[in-house]
Amino acid sequence: MTDHFNALGQPIGAPLTIILPRPRPPRTAMQGQWCDVLPLDPEAHASALFHAYSADSEGRIWTYLPAGPFADLAAYRAWMDATCLTDDPLFHTILVNGTPLGVASLMRIDPAHGVIEVGNINFSPALSQTRAATEAMFLLMSRAFDELGYRRYEWKCDALNEPSRRAALRLGFTYEGTFRQAITYKGRNRDTAWFSIIDSEWSRLRAGFAAWLDPANFDADGQQRHRLHQG
Repeated sequence: MTDHFNALGQPIGAPLTIILPRPRPPRTAMQGQWCDVLPLDPEAHASALFHAYSADSEGRIWTYLPAGPFADLAAYRAWMDATCLTDDPLFHTILVNGTPLGVASLMRIDPAHGVIEVGNINFSPALSQTRAATEAMFLLMSRAFDELGYRRYEWKCDALNEPSRRAALRLGFTYEGTFRQAITYKGRNRDTAWFSIIDSEWSRLRAGFAAWLDPANFDADGQQRHRLHQG
């Protein structure tokens, strides 16, 4: 439903409240309480990332990604040099206490419409399901909405990737639907599940992240007192 109509009485979308186009994401660091998110640097980050990922001896973290697992550091570094140094996708490394433990990218960057996607998310076992992992996602969202003024932030994943679907909902994304056989990768079809956050939702979600990330929300053993609930 809409409250907006043109002179012909036809329903139309709400008028824009921002100026377009929006700026492109800068290659600058984002600092949080529990992690730092830096533009990916293969020379500085490849070895530590490969080591962190090697803790997943079965290679489960690579199943729903377009590449990997990699046989050795040389193969991983070659892929990184060929893939991770563009402006779109713009890859970032997530560091905890100075150690690279995962990556994520801002991608499908559309300044003309103020739309941006987070993707290529790959957390090592040491990063997965930690405060730092949640904060890294929050920092990238903050860049998109608070710093750059984008109006839509997207998350897409293989529709069969249940952990990714759960993560999107936990972080406050809204499920929008599934595009059947949207792409192919690793010799197979992929149905793609779409999720989004829009700018009118961000103030509420930001407050939820701030409350959850507050040190007072964690006990002496680092266990959360209250869950992140962004529904």
